[in-house]
Order: sequence, then C-alpha cells, then structure tokens
Amino acid sequence: MTIRPLLRLGPVRRFTRNLLCPVDLLGRPLLLKYTRDATEAREEIRGHAQLARHYRVPALHTHLRVPGGHLLAYERLPGGTDQGLLLDLLNADEPSGDLHTSMDRLTTAYREVILATAWSADPAHVVRKLYWDRAAPGGRLDTYYAGEDFLIADGLIDLPVSRLGTYTLNINGRRHHLDWAATLRWLRAHFATAEPVWTALTQGDPTDVNLAHPLAWFDYDTAGMNSIPGEFANFLWYASALGGWLVPTYNPAAFADHPATFAHVPANTPELRRADVDPTTSTLHIDYAPRLSAPRRAAVTAYWNQLVQPVADRLWPDADLANLLRPYLAMRILGVYNLADLTSEDRLVLLARLAEAMSPAFDPTTYFCPLESSCPVP
Repeated sequence: MTIRPLLRLGPVRRFTRNLLCPVDLLGRPLLLKYTRDATEAREEIRGHAQLARHYRVPALHTHLRVPGGHLLAYERLPGGTDQGLLLDLLNADEPSGDLHTSMDRLTTAYREVILATAWSADPAHVVRKLYWDRAAPGGRLDTYYAGEDFLIADGLIDLPVSRLGTYTLNINGRRHHLDWAATLRWLRAHFATAEPVWTALTQGDPTDVNLAHPLAWFDYDTAGMNSIPGEFANFLWYASALGGWLVPTYNPAAFADHPATFAHVPANTPELRRADVDPTTSTLHIDYAPRLSAPRRAAVTAYWNQLVQPVADRLWPDADLANLLRPYLAMRILGVYNLADLTSEDRLVLLARLAEAMSPAFDPTTYFCPLESSCPVP
C-alpha cells in the first residue's frame, strides 16, 4: 500500500522580488506565491478578481498575511520542465500547430474583451506600474539615468551617451538622430500629462512566461484597466526582443524550469556587424542584423494581424499606430534594464533600436518582425 504524503514541496523559484513554490497538499496541486510587498499583494488580489470575470485564470484559493509578507495559494495548472507556457511553444525551430492555435485563442480572447471594455480614461485611473510610475520622479528612469552618463559602447564607440545628439546615426544605411537627454525629457513629459488614455481590462504584462498553454493568464499585479497601446507594445517588444534574447541573457534564473529557452537565444540575438565613428562628418555607423526565430515571428504576426490591427481599426481608424505605440515602446526599451549595465554590444543595439523607434519613419509592421517575412500583412 502506497501512502501519499500530506504535503509535498517542489523547488522554490525567485521571480523579481517574489518567491514561487509548487505544493501538493492532500493531493491538491497548488502554487504558493510569497511577496514581501503589501501593496503588491493587494494589487495582485484585486487584479486577479478583475481578470477572472473575463479571462481564464487559476483559482485563488486563499491569501494570508504571514511573517514578513503575504502568501497567496493558487490552483496549479499542469506543467513541467519545458511544458505549460507559451514560451515552450516559442522554443522550437518552426511554428507548430499548437502555437497557431494558442495565438488564435489568445488574440480572440483579447480582442473580444478589449473591444467590450475599452474606454477613454483619465490616466489617474489606469494601472500605472509599468509606464507612468517608471517615468515619474523617483521612478526607474530617474533611478537608472538621472545625473548619469555612460559610454555609448565601451571599446566600440567610446563617446558618452549625452553626446549622441551631436552625431548623425547611420543605422543599417539609414540616417537617424537621437538626443539622449531630450528623449528622457519627452518620456517624462508624455507620462505626466492628463490627456485621456484608451484603456481596457487586460493582464497588463503579457509575456510568454505569464501566458499558459493551454491558454490561461498568470501574474496579476498589473491586471486591470491598462493602456491598450501599452498592452500591445509590451507583448510585441517582449516577444521580439526581451523573451528570446535579453531576459534569458541577463536573468537566466527565470528559465530554470524551461531550459530549452537557452538553445534558442542565438536565433533571437541581433548580430552587431559594424560600430565606428567618422569624426570628419560626426557620424556614428552602426550596422546590425536583427534576428527573430520563426515561432516568434509567427506569434508577432498573429498578434498584429488578429489583435492590434482589428482593435486599431475600431478604436482609432484615423490615428497613426506608430505614434500611439512609440512612447510605450521607448519605455520598454529604457525602463526594463538599465542600459549602462548591459554589454557594449547589447547596449549599442538597443540604442540603435531606440533611435529607430523615435524616428518619424518608425514602422511597427517591420520593426517588431524583421528578416524573412514582412510579418504583419497589410
């Protein structure tokens, strides 16, 4: 006779400031989440309740105040090593039928809920964590960059980033201009205005580790009425840059249960091919080859064609999508990692990507989905 233990604990994983631990309690699979931040715990509970009315989310069985923080006990969905997340469908050489099905379901769910809940709101009533708070005084932009100067690319372009605006940037044969200080001022000013924002009920941080397969949503501290362009920029930038390249490079511990991620990092890492200065013309020459794996291209294509474009056609038929997405994209480039902490090559590519995003010629249909396919089809 086999006796099943009353309590079985799995490995503890750290995600940012939180701890996650799978638990089997009396045969019931649970996921325990521990957070020290009382405000974040309240936002998580509130966000879960809001999201549960419209999206598939694991049940929140209980939440407790414990020494030093809060403990939340969720239903644990099936999963395992390299299983259970959208990420696992992206960690492949070619897009699978499961990936196409998952993206169809994801975009259908989001399209229906966004169009049903969309309204133009005062930014004071929008979830502010990922954008407004980071641009506010004392937020990440200040923490990372206020009063700081660093080299554009140590050993490659040994000029301080504060002098970027005095140079022409020739990026892959195209002329650009990027004034570092002016860009930071513009971002702060943009997210300090009281201009109404188009919002809808979403999860807010739709990364490939926050989306389950079969489809469900995890992580709720940013769930609620979010900026719709911010939601779009978040998924598109994460799918095309953060998830396959930067996060596994700089936060590998996040993928301890999904090690297949690392085999696909080269397929998603841009290749820097040229970096030099022409002092006679005050020109920085930067050539890089963007890379994006076929599954990630497929996911971005589906997201754009089946969600971004239909929602934009309904809500902003006469607006320029590039202008709507630009401030949110710039904030994702600058407000996730401190560029000064990255390698010279990665920092230079991200500065080039920022310059391209800030350009009047910025075209999101090619920006997020380079290489073989033109991706989003008009």
